[in-house]
Amino acid sequence: MMTIDHVTIRTGALASVRAFFLEVFELEEGPRPLAIQRIPGHWLYSAGKPVVHLIGSGEPAGGIARDKPGETIDHVGFRLENYWGLRDRLDARGIRYSTMDLPDINERRIFLWTPGGTLLEAVFDADATSSGSRR
Repeated sequence: MMTIDHVTIRTGALASVRAFFLEVFELEEGPRPLAIQRIPGHWLYSAGKPVVHLIGSGEPAGGIARDKPGETIDHVGFRLENYWGLRDRLDARGIRYSTMDLPDINERRIFLWTPGGTLLEAVFDADATSSGSRR
């Protein structure tokens, strides 16, 4: 079995992307290892685990050279709870998003962009979103 440990986002909008994840996804900033504290960035935690790593653009990540073209990840998907809570936070902040219901696999999804331009997908169990549904 493979699970995703974390996602690292390299951004030229470090402060606004940090604020975006803290506010929209209700993450908390936590400690970073001493070995990487010289690199501008943030580790954002959920349930005590660092799940989003942010690095200022132009900074090396793990010694990997960034001057060569490479593959690009299209988007990152997070499995979350509280579909309506996320939609309320997005609406309150005027953040545009789109939704997709996938009844054949019992999921609901929300797609949105970070201020730095990374596409995110929030995935929810449709059964959990139907209880207490307000729409």
